[in-house]
Amino acid sequence: MRCLGKLVAVVVLALAVLAGWWWSGSYDIGADAPHWKVTARLIGVLRERSIDTRLAGIKVPQLDDPTLVTEGAAHYSEMCTQCHLAPGMTDSETRAGLYPQPPKLTKFAPDPAEAFWIIKHGIKMSAMPAWGKTHDDQKIWAMVAYLQQQPKMSAERYHQLTAHAAEVEDGDHQDATPAMPDMPAPAASTH
Repeated sequence: MRCLGKLVAVVVLALAVLAGWWWSGSYDIGADAPHWKVTARLIGVLRERSIDTRLAGIKVPQLDDPTLVTEGAAHYSEMCTQCHLAPGMTDSETRAGLYPQPPKLTKFAPDPAEAFWIIKHGIKMSAMPAWGKTHDDQKIWAMVAYLQQQPKMSAERYHQLTAHAAEVEDGDHQDATPAMPDMPAPAASTH
């Protein structure tokens, strides 16, 4: 009984110290302060296991349809290039300030089911949004189809695919109404 009392006291003390540290604000949450290596590893394993667990029911459609690839390129050019780059891009101002650094999707073709899940649901605390809130599965699969082609694509081919992005987009990314009613709409360009 005495041992149990000591164990409880140690656990309570440890929780109090942890709560004090948590509340103190001493942890640097800034995106320019990298995680400790052990923290980065733990988060990486958590992310990979979480995603892998959720892939079981995903059925990958045919992704080699040129129309699907073109539609995906249009969406990608509007939503993804600042973080994940595009053929011919080496960096962006947005990407430089992100931590963790998003993958350079110009360098490899991601697993289709995993790419679909990540695009649809996003990843917490990584700046990766859940595009499934605004895009249906067909549009997300189009982006996945494009991602399968992107690593072997030249900058010239990418520009050809995205030259008429606004036509393919059906207005998805233009003239958006502000999410908050008090927020003013973007000013019209005078240039």
